[in-house]
Amino acid sequence: MFRTIRPDAVLIQAVIAGALSFAHLHDLAAAAGQDGWKAWAYPISVDLLLVAAWNRMRVLRADDRPAGAAWTWFVIALTASLGANIATAGLLDLNAVPAWLRILVAGWPALAFFGGTLLAHSPATTPTDTDTEPAPAPEPEPVPEPAPEIRVERAPEPTPELPPATPAPEPEPVPAPVRVPVPAAAVPPALLDHARKLAATHHATTGAPIDPATLRARLGVPVPMAEAIAAQLA
Repeated sequence: MFRTIRPDAVLIQAVIAGALSFAHLHDLAAAAGQDGWKAWAYPISVDLLLVAAWNRMRVLRADDRPAGAAWTWFVIALTASLGANIATAGLLDLNAVPAWLRILVAGWPALAFFGGTLLAHSPATTPTDTDTEPAPAPEPEPVPEPAPEIRVERAPEPTPELPPATPAPEPEPVPAPVRVPVPAAAVPPALLDHARKLAATHHATTGAPIDPATLRARLGVPVPMAEAIAAQLA
């Protein structure tokens, strides 16, 4: 199927504006002594630098990177284009172009080449971060044990002999409390996979299996959950 071509007002306006700017730049370059094919190359150089700087700014802003250099070259190219449009509007005698304008026109190729080279050879994308395992959390520093207290034992003082006391009645035996087994905490599969990665990293680093205390500190989970995960990792 053939697609119908519909006229776009924005595209038509862009073509008209580009053609007028192209003609103004050509007329100014020709008046400044750049005749023949050189006069036609000037507007192409200005417009290409303008488009390249704008495209470079869009790429840098999409990557959240500073776009100061691209913005500077965009302003330079826009100034050259607007200057040619204003100069050819009757404010400048094209039959007697001043010397400073001839110098600017003659030096434009070197300036455009330098700007285009900087825009083309600067990195376009930022390096993507590779999926790496999270760095193991630092192990808690051991708390120094308090120094043992030095006690000076005194000789026991002789106690006066007391009459033998009547034996106290033996207490009735208290039945031991029945411990009800607590069901192990349910461990989500994603948390268990993450714990296995941490255990592998810990074993590769220290050479010893990870203990429940370190596992709880790195995962930030309660003690029962850490014990349940350690039981499944054993």
